[in-house]
Amino acid sequence: MSLVLTAPPSLPPLLARGALLSPFKRPGPQAEFPRTRLVLPDLRVDLARLAAYERVCGFPTGDDALPVTYPHVLGFPLAMRLMSGRDFPLPLLGLVHTSIAVTRRRALTATRAYELSVHIDGLMPHRRGTEAAVITEMRAGDEVVWESRSTYLARHRTDTPAAAPTVEDVPEHKPLPAVADWRLAADVGRRYGAASGDRNPIHLPPLTARLFGFPRAIAHGMWTVARCLAAHGTPEAVRVRAGFRAPVLLPGKVTYAAEGGRFELRGGEDRVHLAGEVYPLAP
Repeated sequence: MSLVLTAPPSLPPLLARGALLSPFKRPGPQAEFPRTRLVLPDLRVDLARLAAYERVCGFPTGDDALPVTYPHVLGFPLAMRLMSGRDFPLPLLGLVHTSIAVTRRRALTATRAYELSVHIDGLMPHRRGTEAAVITEMRAGDEVVWESRSTYLARHRTDTPAAAPTVEDVPEHKPLPAVADWRLAADVGRRYGAASGDRNPIHLPPLTARLFGFPRAIAHGMWTVARCLAAHGTPEAVRVRAGFRAPVLLPGKVTYAAEGGRFELRGGEDRVHLAGEVYPLAP
Protein backbone atom coordinates (compact mmCIF):
# COMPACT_ATOMS: atom_id res chain seq x y z
CA MET A 1 0.00 0.00 0.00
CA SER A 2 1.28 3.49 -0.86
CA LEU A 3 0.54 6.57 1.21
CA VAL A 4 1.10 9.88 -0.57
CA LEU A 5 2.30 12.77 1.61
CA THR A 6 1.93 16.46 0.84
CA ALA A 7 4.99 17.52 2.86
CA PRO A 8 7.91 15.87 4.69
CA PRO A 9 7.06 14.86 8.28
CA SER A 10 8.52 16.90 11.13
CA LEU A 11 11.29 14.95 12.84
CA PRO A 12 11.06 16.12 16.50
CA PRO A 13 7.52 14.77 17.08
CA LEU A 14 8.46 11.48 15.38
CA LEU A 15 11.55 11.06 17.56
CA ALA A 16 9.50 11.84 20.67
CA ARG A 17 6.78 9.35 19.69
CA GLY A 18 9.37 6.69 18.91
CA ALA A 19 11.05 7.22 22.27
CA LEU A 20 7.76 6.94 24.16
CA LEU A 21 6.78 3.73 22.36
CA SER A 22 10.21 2.08 22.60
CA PRO A 23 9.69 0.34 25.99
CA PHE A 24 6.62 -1.45 24.62
CA LYS A 25 8.31 -2.93 21.53
CA ARG A 26 9.06 -6.66 21.28
CA PRO A 27 11.77 -6.99 18.62
CA GLY A 28 12.47 -10.17 16.71
CA PRO A 29 13.16 -11.20 13.09
CA GLN A 30 9.74 -12.90 12.79
CA ALA A 31 7.77 -9.85 13.95
CA GLU A 32 5.30 -8.12 11.68
CA PHE A 33 6.43 -4.79 10.22
CA PRO A 34 4.66 -1.99 8.31
CA ARG A 35 4.19 -2.69 4.59
CA THR A 36 3.28 0.91 3.71
CA ARG A 37 5.32 2.78 1.11
CA LEU A 38 5.45 6.50 1.92
CA VAL A 39 5.61 8.69 -1.18
CA LEU A 40 6.48 12.39 -1.46
CA PRO A 41 5.58 13.21 -5.07
CA ASP A 42 6.87 16.76 -5.59
CA LEU A 43 9.99 17.19 -3.50
CA ARG A 44 11.99 20.40 -3.84
CA VAL A 45 15.42 20.81 -2.29
CA ASP A 46 15.91 23.62 0.23
CA LEU A 47 19.04 25.21 -1.21
CA ALA A 48 20.04 26.96 2.03
CA ARG A 49 19.95 23.69 3.99
CA LEU A 50 21.79 21.95 1.17
CA ALA A 51 24.57 24.55 1.34
CA ALA A 52 24.85 24.06 5.12
CA TYR A 53 25.07 20.29 4.57
CA GLU A 54 27.77 20.71 1.93
CA ARG A 55 29.82 22.93 4.22
CA VAL A 56 29.72 20.63 7.25
CA CYS A 57 30.48 17.52 5.14
CA GLY A 58 33.17 19.08 2.94
CA PHE A 59 31.37 18.91 -0.42
CA PRO A 60 31.84 21.76 -2.95
CA THR A 61 29.27 24.53 -2.61
CA GLY A 62 27.73 26.87 -5.13
CA ASP A 63 26.97 24.47 -7.97
CA ASP A 64 23.73 22.69 -8.92
CA ALA A 65 24.83 19.16 -8.01
CA LEU A 66 23.36 17.05 -5.22
CA PRO A 67 26.00 15.21 -3.17
CA VAL A 68 25.69 11.45 -3.49
CA THR A 69 24.57 11.10 0.16
CA TYR A 70 22.05 13.95 0.23
CA PRO A 71 18.96 12.01 -0.89
CA HIS A 72 19.35 9.96 2.32
CA VAL A 73 18.85 13.21 4.26
CA LEU A 74 15.74 13.97 2.20
CA GLY A 75 14.29 10.52 2.87
CA PHE A 76 15.20 10.32 6.55
CA PRO A 77 11.97 11.96 7.85
CA LEU A 78 9.90 9.40 5.91
CA ALA A 79 11.99 6.55 7.32
CA MET A 80 11.52 7.95 10.83
CA ARG A 81 7.76 8.13 10.32
CA LEU A 82 7.74 4.40 9.56
CA MET A 83 10.17 3.42 12.32
CA SER A 84 8.50 5.54 15.01
CA GLY A 85 5.05 4.03 14.42
CA ARG A 86 3.21 1.58 16.65
CA ASP A 87 3.36 -1.11 13.97
CA PHE A 88 7.18 -1.03 13.68
CA PRO A 89 8.46 -3.75 16.03
CA LEU A 90 11.95 -2.43 16.81
CA PRO A 91 12.42 0.22 19.53
CA LEU A 92 13.60 3.54 18.14
CA LEU A 93 15.64 4.24 21.27
CA GLY A 94 19.01 2.56 20.85
CA LEU A 95 18.46 1.70 17.18
CA VAL A 96 21.88 1.66 15.45
CA HIS A 97 22.50 2.47 11.78
CA THR A 98 24.83 -0.38 10.75
CA SER A 99 25.24 -0.05 6.97
CA ILE A 100 24.19 1.77 3.83
CA ALA A 101 24.40 0.89 0.14
CA VAL A 102 23.72 3.68 -2.38
CA THR A 103 23.24 3.52 -6.14
CA ARG A 104 23.24 6.79 -8.08
CA ARG A 105 22.47 6.22 -11.75
CA ARG A 106 23.41 9.68 -12.98
CA ALA A 107 24.30 13.15 -11.74
CA LEU A 108 21.45 14.86 -9.91
CA THR A 109 20.65 18.55 -9.89
CA ALA A 110 19.40 20.46 -6.87
CA THR A 111 16.89 22.63 -8.70
CA ARG A 112 14.44 20.12 -10.13
CA ALA A 113 11.55 18.27 -8.49
CA TYR A 114 11.80 14.59 -7.53
CA GLU A 115 9.53 11.87 -6.23
CA LEU A 116 10.81 10.28 -3.05
CA SER A 117 9.58 7.00 -1.55
CA VAL A 118 10.56 4.96 1.50
CA HIS A 119 9.52 1.49 2.67
CA ILE A 120 10.64 -1.25 5.05
CA ASP A 121 12.10 -4.17 3.09
CA GLY A 122 12.10 -6.68 5.94
CA LEU A 123 13.60 -7.86 9.22
CA MET A 124 16.69 -10.06 9.54
CA PRO A 125 18.30 -11.97 12.42
CA HIS A 126 21.62 -10.62 13.65
CA ARG A 127 24.02 -12.10 16.18
CA ARG A 128 23.28 -9.09 18.43
CA GLY A 129 19.53 -8.78 17.81
CA THR A 130 17.34 -7.90 14.83
CA GLU A 131 18.06 -5.69 11.83
CA ALA A 132 15.54 -3.82 9.70
CA ALA A 133 16.25 -2.90 6.08
CA VAL A 134 14.92 0.46 4.84
CA ILE A 135 14.73 1.24 1.11
CA THR A 136 14.74 4.82 -0.17
CA GLU A 137 14.15 5.62 -3.85
CA MET A 138 14.26 8.92 -5.70
CA ARG A 139 12.68 9.28 -9.12
CA ALA A 140 12.98 11.89 -11.85
CA GLY A 141 9.83 11.35 -13.86
CA ASP A 142 9.45 7.59 -14.20
CA GLU A 143 13.18 6.85 -13.78
CA VAL A 144 14.71 5.69 -10.50
CA VAL A 145 17.83 7.87 -10.40
CA TRP A 146 18.97 7.15 -6.82
CA GLU A 147 18.27 4.39 -4.33
CA SER A 148 19.64 3.18 -1.03
CA ARG A 149 19.34 0.29 1.38
CA SER A 150 20.06 1.06 5.03
CA THR A 151 20.14 -1.46 7.85
CA TYR A 152 19.28 -0.58 11.45
CA LEU A 153 20.02 -2.86 14.40
CA ALA A 154 17.96 -3.27 17.56
CA ARG A 155 20.11 -5.02 20.16
CA HIS A 156 18.46 -7.69 22.28
CA ARG A 157 19.07 -11.20 23.51
CA THR A 158 19.13 -13.74 20.72
CA ASP A 159 20.08 -17.34 20.07
CA THR A 160 21.17 -16.49 16.54
CA PRO A 161 24.83 -17.33 15.79
CA ALA A 162 26.93 -15.05 13.60
CA ALA A 163 24.54 -14.08 10.85
CA ALA A 164 25.33 -14.61 7.18
CA PRO A 165 26.87 -11.52 5.54
CA THR A 166 24.47 -9.13 3.82
CA VAL A 167 25.12 -7.42 0.51
CA GLU A 168 26.12 -4.27 2.42
CA ASP A 169 28.89 -5.96 4.42
CA VAL A 170 32.30 -4.62 3.44
CA PRO A 171 34.92 -7.40 3.45
CA GLU A 172 37.88 -7.24 5.81
CA HIS A 173 41.15 -6.08 4.21
CA LYS A 174 44.55 -5.00 5.39
CA PRO A 175 44.61 -1.36 6.63
CA LEU A 176 44.52 1.26 3.88
CA PRO A 177 47.26 3.89 3.56
CA ALA A 178 46.57 7.08 5.51
CA VAL A 179 45.65 10.14 3.45
CA ALA A 180 44.84 12.78 6.07
CA ASP A 181 44.32 13.31 9.79
CA TRP A 182 41.15 15.20 10.69
CA ARG A 183 40.53 17.01 13.97
CA LEU A 184 36.80 17.00 14.62
CA ALA A 185 35.30 19.87 16.58
CA ALA A 186 32.84 19.31 19.39
CA ASP A 187 30.07 21.03 17.42
CA VAL A 188 30.16 18.71 14.36
CA GLY A 189 27.09 16.83 15.63
CA ARG A 190 25.16 20.03 16.25
CA ARG A 191 26.07 21.48 12.84
CA TYR A 192 25.23 18.28 10.97
CA GLY A 193 22.01 17.92 12.96
CA ALA A 194 20.95 21.43 11.98
CA ALA A 195 21.71 20.80 8.29
CA SER A 196 20.20 17.31 8.11
CA GLY A 197 17.37 17.58 10.65
CA ASP A 198 18.71 14.55 12.56
CA ARG A 199 18.95 15.96 16.09
CA ASN A 200 19.34 12.70 17.94
CA PRO A 201 20.55 13.56 21.48
CA ILE A 202 23.55 11.20 21.25
CA HIS A 203 25.04 13.62 18.70
CA LEU A 204 24.48 16.85 20.65
CA PRO A 205 25.42 17.79 24.25
CA PRO A 206 27.73 15.45 26.20
CA LEU A 207 25.11 15.21 28.95
CA THR A 208 22.44 13.65 26.74
CA ALA A 209 25.01 11.41 25.06
CA ARG A 210 25.99 10.05 28.50
CA LEU A 211 22.37 9.09 29.14
CA PHE A 212 22.76 6.60 26.27
CA GLY A 213 26.08 5.20 27.44
CA PHE A 214 28.57 7.38 25.54
CA PRO A 215 31.26 9.38 27.38
CA ARG A 216 30.57 12.38 25.13
CA ALA A 217 28.67 13.19 21.93
CA ILE A 218 29.30 11.03 18.86
CA ALA A 219 29.37 11.99 15.19
CA HIS A 220 26.48 10.94 12.96
CA GLY A 221 27.35 7.84 10.98
CA MET A 222 26.05 9.48 7.82
CA TRP A 223 28.30 12.48 8.45
CA THR A 224 31.34 10.17 8.57
CA VAL A 225 30.50 8.51 5.26
CA ALA A 226 29.63 11.84 3.61
CA ARG A 227 32.89 13.40 4.84
CA CYS A 228 34.87 10.46 3.43
CA LEU A 229 33.07 10.58 0.07
CA ALA A 230 33.60 14.34 -0.18
CA ALA A 231 37.34 13.67 0.18
CA HIS A 232 37.35 10.59 -2.06
CA GLY A 233 35.16 11.87 -4.90
CA THR A 234 32.58 9.80 -6.81
CA PRO A 235 31.69 9.20 -10.47
CA GLU A 236 28.32 10.48 -11.67
CA ALA A 237 26.95 6.92 -11.95
CA VAL A 238 28.21 5.13 -8.87
CA ARG A 239 27.63 2.45 -6.27
CA VAL A 240 28.70 3.08 -2.68
CA ARG A 241 28.73 0.63 0.22
CA ALA A 242 29.68 1.49 3.79
CA GLY A 243 29.56 -0.29 7.12
CA PHE A 244 29.51 1.61 10.42
CA ARG A 245 31.70 -0.25 12.93
CA ALA A 246 32.44 2.01 15.91
CA PRO A 247 31.24 5.45 17.06
CA VAL A 248 33.40 8.55 16.56
CA LEU A 249 33.61 10.61 19.75
CA LEU A 250 33.46 14.43 19.57
CA PRO A 251 35.74 16.27 19.79
CA GLY A 252 38.32 13.86 18.45
CA LYS A 253 40.92 13.00 15.88
CA VAL A 254 40.50 10.46 13.09
CA THR A 255 42.53 9.29 10.12
CA TYR A 256 41.01 9.17 6.65
CA ALA A 257 42.57 6.37 4.61
CA ALA A 258 41.91 5.37 1.00
CA GLU A 259 43.26 3.34 -1.88
CA GLY A 260 41.59 2.68 -5.22
CA GLY A 261 37.87 2.41 -4.61
CA ARG A 262 38.16 1.64 -0.88
CA PHE A 263 38.11 4.08 2.02
CA GLU A 264 37.97 3.97 5.80
CA LEU A 265 38.00 6.15 8.86
CA ARG A 266 40.27 5.06 11.70
CA GLY A 267 40.78 6.20 15.27
CA GLY A 268 43.42 5.52 17.89
CA GLU A 269 45.29 2.20 17.70
CA ASP A 270 43.91 1.79 14.16
CA ARG A 271 40.37 1.21 15.37
CA VAL A 272 38.12 1.22 12.28
CA HIS A 273 35.06 3.45 12.62
CA LEU A 274 33.87 3.16 9.02
CA ALA A 275 34.83 1.03 6.03
CA GLY A 276 33.47 1.49 2.54
CA GLU A 277 33.83 1.01 -1.19
CA VAL A 278 33.10 3.18 -4.22
CA TYR A 279 32.89 1.84 -7.74
CA PRO A 280 31.43 3.19 -11.00
CA LEU A 281 28.31 1.65 -12.50
CA ALA A 282 28.79 -0.14 -15.78
CA PRO A 283 27.31 1.84 -18.70
